[in-house]
Amino acid sequence: MGANLLSNYGEAVAMVLFGIGFSNLLLQKNLIKKIIGLNIMDTAVYLFLAEKGYIYGRKAPIVVDGIQSMEAYINPVPSGLVLTGIVVSVSVTALMLSLTVRLYRRYHTLDLDEISARLKKEGL
Repeated sequence: MGANLLSNYGEAVAMVLFGIGFSNLLLQKNLIKKIIGLNIMDTAVYLFLAEKGYIYGRKAPIVVDGIQSMEAYINPVPSGLVLTGIVVSVSVTALMLSLTVRLYRRYHTLDLDEISARLKKEGL
């Protein structure tokens, strides 16, 4: 087990980061801290995909020296997924932050329990 963990430390770090982000998302009441937790989870997924997509000793799939064998290059799909995910993550974060600003302007707090209590009080 120990040798397996040492050889797969990137995946282990990704799982620990995901756990930190998930627990932060569930346990925090502050909306900004929840957004940070979601971003940590996103980063863990990107690290995991990048770690699984890399093969030691292979190069990026750009034919330079005339080598066209598939065994000489890594798979470009995980890298493309990571880049696409980063773009989507930035967009989602911007949307969540803008909604958080709107909630703060209306309720003057970022505490989710307090906002929920005020919504019940208003009858919404």
